Amino acid sequence: MTDILIVEDNKEIAGLLCDFLRAENYTVSLCESGEKALSLYEKYGARLIVLDIMLPGADGFSVCSKIREQSNTPILIVSAKTEKDDKLNGLILGADDYIEKPYDIDILLAKIAGIFKRRYSLDEITEGDLRLNKTEKTVYRGDKKLEMTAKEFDLLLLLIENRGRTLKKEYIFNRIWGSDSFSEQQTLTVHIKWLRQKIEEDPKNPKRILTVWGVGYKYEGV
Repeated sequence: MTDILIVEDNKEIAGLLCDFLRAENYTVSLCESGEKALSLYEKYGARLIVLDIMLPGADGFSVCSKIREQSNTPILIVSAKTEKDDKLNGLILGADDYIEKPYDIDILLAKIAGIFKRRYSLDEITEGDLRLNKTEKTVYRGDKKLEMTAKEFDLLLLLIENRGRTLKKEYIFNRIWGSDSFSEQQTLTVHIKWLRQKIEEDPKNPKRILTVWGVGYKYEGV
């Protein structure tokens, strides 16, 4: 999964931003249209989206809205649209921040670093009686360590980080196994079953990991 997906149709601005971000050791992907952004995100995911508004085809507001239907991935809007209504619209649709063009690159980099620090720097996540350590990839339920494979851990972490949101099966599969994986989506069903056996009081009547029939799964916690 890439660190930052830049959605920007101005090649000069996009190229410069890519250079600055890569110099800060972020992995970066770039696309020039809303449709391409949604396609790349569906396949590979991203830890942060830097999103322009005025794009060919689907605009940035539409992209923001679509992504918020399935994920709480941070979205930073960077746009020449400076009207108050535009800013409010972006924030109402779920953007984490809105920066006007032209921007100071140091301020933009500081905002990006702040988002990563707030969202991703904590090694340990607590959810109810579960404790997940990202560095060690370990899970404790109370004082008991749960034995989990790397894929089980990644799947549980993805669900918890999107608590309350329904994630499509295709999205989950691509995030955990990759769109070019030789595994089949049935693998996801099996891993969900294994996770339920480890974290649910009654795996046959789950309260944490719920099936949304015809769509995917969501984590509700307890």
